[in-house]
Amino acid sequence: MTLNTQPNLARPDDFYEALIDMHRDFDDAQSQSANAQLILLLANHIGDHATLLEAMQHARAGAAQAGGKQQGAAASFDA
Repeated sequence: MTLNTQPNLARPDDFYEALIDMHRDFDDAQSQSANAQLILLLANHIGDHATLLEAMQHARAGAAQAGGKQQGAAASFDA
């Protein structure tokens, strides 16, 4: 399985709203826990080790490029 880095969400605004709602009323620790659980659930769903490694490499490169600053969601696809 090859990592798809092209925009692929049918309803990106609805997804983003749901993601924000998932964090509503959480403190930082709860938000970090929710993020970790979501990552592990999605990793389990994907299942393919090579694809997961590729995704981690893209995420790390994007974070390093951003210098720890938040970028728009679309920018992470170009990492």
